[in-house]
Amino acid sequence: MKKAHGFTLIELMIVVAIIAILAAIALPMYQIYVAKSQLAAALSDIRPGKTTMEAIAQENRDSDLVTAKYIGLKETVRCSSVSAELSGAGVGTISCTVAGGGAVQGKDLILRRAADGTWTCDGSAFEARYRPTGC
Repeated sequence: MKKAHGFTLIELMIVVAIIAILAAIALPMYQIYVAKSQLAAALSDIRPGKTTMEAIAQENRDSDLVTAKYIGLKETVRCSSVSAELSGAGVGTISCTVAGGGAVQGKDLILRRAADGTWTCDGSAFEARYRPTGC
């Protein structure tokens, strides 16, 4: 009589159960990682506008000219719309409406300039676990 080779049904079921448990843990972590990377990419898309806006504010140029296009920003894969505003007092914002997964889709990521020249990142529209460092 020949000896049977292979796995039993119970052994295969145990392996499938272990894979299912690992997938249930990994999928939410992956979704968080994707959302964080989408926000970090969106922030890197609007950050270059700070330099031009800062120069305009420092030189007291006409703040009515400040638009996203004027400071060199445009829509990207990660920012479905971009806007920029600067008041005569030097207070301004650069905003990106994020195009990404469900957790970040359609929400605004904003860089704010205070009258004293300090910049802050406002990611309050997003859950804290998705925000890039410094937001």
